[in-house]
Amino acid sequence: MSDPAADITSYEAMRHAMVQSQLRTNAVNDPRVVTAMATVPREKFVPEAARRLAYRDTAVAIGNGRELNVPIATGKLLTEAYLLPADRVLLIGAAGGYTAAVLSGLVASVVAVESDKDLAAHAKAALEGYGNVTLIAGPLEKGYAKGAPYDVLIVDGCIEQLPETLASQVAPGGRIVAGIVERGVRRLAAGRAVKGGFGLKAFADIDCVALPGFAAPRGFAF
Repeated sequence: MSDPAADITSYEAMRHAMVQSQLRTNAVNDPRVVTAMATVPREKFVPEAARRLAYRDTAVAIGNGRELNVPIATGKLLTEAYLLPADRVLLIGAAGGYTAAVLSGLVASVVAVESDKDLAAHAKAALEGYGNVTLIAGPLEKGYAKGAPYDVLIVDGCIEQLPETLASQVAPGGRIVAGIVERGVRRLAAGRAVKGGFGLKAFADIDCVALPGFAAPRGFAF
């Protein structure tokens, strides 16, 4: 039988190592983001069998073909979003709830969308007590228009295309960050919503996990 106190200490050590060796060395330099990721227990938001792998610098399988995004990718996306305390955030790809928990301490409110029923159920339980997070179980690509407009859209994973119906839920001038597939390479991108459209530009060649529901038509290129 494992010692709960020893487990907590072990996870804290892994969290510290993640911050020092993965985040700080890769320009995740927003102190609020770093502090939040150093505080939120990442292991709480993955299935029990994956907890010992939660702080790895690679994607972690969390069931049904889905993976937990790499810490560097999530940290870079949150940094590039230039989050403000008053922001209303739409998070796409809630998975087990980890990124929503990190955002909870950084912004005014978070609407987190997850399409996988098992992951959504895990996230709902794990996010208990995070009062400014609303979990929506539904298609990732549809977002949650009832809560629009949002100040920030964060896609915590890689997509082939960003649907206009999703981007339109961001207020004009609002920030958008996402992983994208650009000419076959997974990158991180950031941009702004404008009236009637949006723009995204890659800012880092960092791999991130694929999200379902965003396949591009044949011949489409970001």
